[in-house]
Amino acid sequence: MITTGVKDEEKWLAAGIAGLQQNAFYMHRALDSNNLKDALKYSAQMLSELRTSNLSPHKYYELYMRAFDELRKLEIFFREETKRGCSIVELYELVQHAGNILPRLYLLCTVGSVYIKSKEAPAKDILKDLVEMCHSIQHPLRGLFLRSYLSQVSRDKLPDIGSEYEGDADTVMDAVEFVLQNFTEMNKLWVRMQHQGLAREKEKREKERSELRDLVGKNLHVLSQIEGIDLDLYKDTVLPRVLEQVVNCKDEIAQGYLMDCIIQVFPDEYHLQTLETLLGACPQFQPSVDIKMVLARLMDRLSNYAALSAEVLPEFFQVEAFAKLNSAIGKVIEAQEDMPIAGVVTLYSSLLTFTLHVHPDRLDYVDQILGACVQKLSGKGKLKDNKARKQIVALLSAPLEKYKDIDTVLKLSNYPSLMEHLDDATSKEMANVLVQNILKNKTSISTAEKVEALFELMKALIQDLDEDVNDELDEDDFQEEQNSVAQLIQMLHNDDPEEMLKIICAVKKHILTGGPKRLPFTIPPLIFNSLKFVRRLHSHDDNAPEDEASAMPKNFFQILNQIIETLSIVPVPDLALKLYLECAEAANDTDLEPVAYEFFTQAYILYEEEISDSKAQVTALHLIIGTLQRMHIFGVENRDTLTHKATGYSAKLLKKPDQCRAVYACSHLFWVDDQNNIQDGERVLLCLKRALRIANAAQQMSNATRGSSGSVLLFIEILNKYLYFFEKGVSQINVASIQSLIELITTEMQSENTLADPAADAFFASTLRYIQFQKDKGGAVGEKYDPINS
Repeated sequence: MITTGVKDEEKWLAAGIAGLQQNAFYMHRALDSNNLKDALKYSAQMLSELRTSNLSPHKYYELYMRAFDELRKLEIFFREETKRGCSIVELYELVQHAGNILPRLYLLCTVGSVYIKSKEAPAKDILKDLVEMCHSIQHPLRGLFLRSYLSQVSRDKLPDIGSEYEGDADTVMDAVEFVLQNFTEMNKLWVRMQHQGLAREKEKREKERSELRDLVGKNLHVLSQIEGIDLDLYKDTVLPRVLEQVVNCKDEIAQGYLMDCIIQVFPDEYHLQTLETLLGACPQFQPSVDIKMVLARLMDRLSNYAALSAEVLPEFFQVEAFAKLNSAIGKVIEAQEDMPIAGVVTLYSSLLTFTLHVHPDRLDYVDQILGACVQKLSGKGKLKDNKARKQIVALLSAPLEKYKDIDTVLKLSNYPSLMEHLDDATSKEMANVLVQNILKNKTSISTAEKVEALFELMKALIQDLDEDVNDELDEDDFQEEQNSVAQLIQMLHNDDPEEMLKIICAVKKHILTGGPKRLPFTIPPLIFNSLKFVRRLHSHDDNAPEDEASAMPKNFFQILNQIIETLSIVPVPDLALKLYLECAEAANDTDLEPVAYEFFTQAYILYEEEISDSKAQVTALHLIIGTLQRMHIFGVENRDTLTHKATGYSAKLLKKPDQCRAVYACSHLFWVDDQNNIQDGERVLLCLKRALRIANAAQQMSNATRGSSGSVLLFIEILNKYLYFFEKGVSQINVASIQSLIELITTEMQSENTLADPAADAFFASTLRYIQFQKDKGGAVGEKYDPINS
């Protein structure tokens, strides 16, 4: 084709359209006056504009469509002429006298359409005549559009079975032969375009050819619409002829596109029954053809067919589809040694999708596909190609999405080996997919062996990997990941104590490699899951001998103690202290006094040696007091030791207000409602009086340093403790002590040295309202509160 500038091409197109419109005008005038001679003359001149070689395919198409519209009107005129008595045979002969070959053939195709419709001659003879005459045009662009026009006007006039143009017994073969012949010639013309012009314009020619590919592909669509083509005819004639043309054209663009057309236009069941023929053609294609995409589309098409109904699956088994596809993929990969890894994985991913639809029960097939991938990746280490990594994630995710059961996936021996080829970031992504699948489907993982295998797959989420040093992960994303792991750990369970112990040990082994950043997320759920199991175990073993009932919980507590100790490397002493106290409470619930005492001892050691921040000390001390108050297992000696320690810690806090609050909190350690052996009113009163002294000291310190006595909030809090124990019936807490405390608070609040504190005022007023409310109740309660003057 002549190389032209854009402006010149626009000029030539405008000239062509002008000439076409001018001759179309005269043709319309001749049509209106029923002047056949002039109509043929001007239509031939109009069609001569299509003889140009100056236009690109895109511009030529624009000109062609204008001519096509005019030819539709001319065809209607020819049809009317035959009704008025004009012989169609003579008309068919007459148009062949046109001077130029291209207009002559366009007119011949137009009249031929009317000729077939008149049924004065067999459709097959006219079609054969037309398709052979079109050989006269060998210019690629002009020939393509001419044959496209022939295909367009004849598509509804083929001698197909059931058609009004049906002929003798071989009528279907006549229709097939016509379409195949036209397709073959169009493909030759299309391929020839690639070899015309300068070498430097190769890219431009490929683009132009891509614009024209649908003209060729439409023939295959017409072929697929022929009703008379059954499976036998397709298998014996149609497909071999089409594939012969595809293979012999030796053109990269044509082979890739036409194979895609074959896969898309013909029925799925035909593909299934001719699988071997289709696959056999692939190795014969040009090396540059993207065969992996061809095979991938074929497998995707077959997968969708299999997914439609289980009734078609026997057809797949009968033709041994998996074996043939697997073999074909192997040959393609072997033939194309330089195929990118992403392409290899794409092929196996499509095969896996096919297998999961057709053979969902054949885990050996799934594992075989994964194994083939592993073999291909052997020696390549971690993949650097991002596309290949994404394909592997898709490949590994497919069994999870299909089976929705991690147990099934863990049976695939090649699954872990394939994950080994992912870099740390992608391994983490894949591990997250695994975890989310388990959480979504609430899968139960109930053996240590499965836990071991699963956590090996998840190691990117639970271990500090090399890349983490330089890779700043978003904190929110990191927390979300670790929270998912924590949820998973909570789901691990087995009713058998020995197996559950093995599970805990397996999890422990993996999460302890998680480093200081991960341990605070992963250790607590393991501890709480274990404690939940220990409590359940104790409730079920109430009737068992004492030695047997306590032996297994002790084993659990030993492991838990070791796990909590590892938090010292983080360090998070406040978290470790909380977990020790949780374990102590669980030991209390399972009647294991020595174990509970040991956990409290560990908590106290942590408090003394590791927790130095004053706020953290206050929080930790209140946790200790609260937990100790709920313990019922301790004998007098052990409880006194622990209580004495707690009260001692309270008095040593840095700030006086913190001391005061901790000391009055300790009063609860000496009075527990449901335990008669822990009801020591004297020591309750001693704690409260000590708290009052500390509160008073705080007032004095404030007065000395600030010139004012500060808030009376501490006195009001102590008053509420007095009221609490007064209601509980502690005889040492009497009306007089409460009354004197109320008067003290009132005096302090009225003092000029006391700072105004709206919160304290509201708290005191609320307390007095409560006292009045109790008085108003009447009865024993009212009588008890009545002596208090509020």
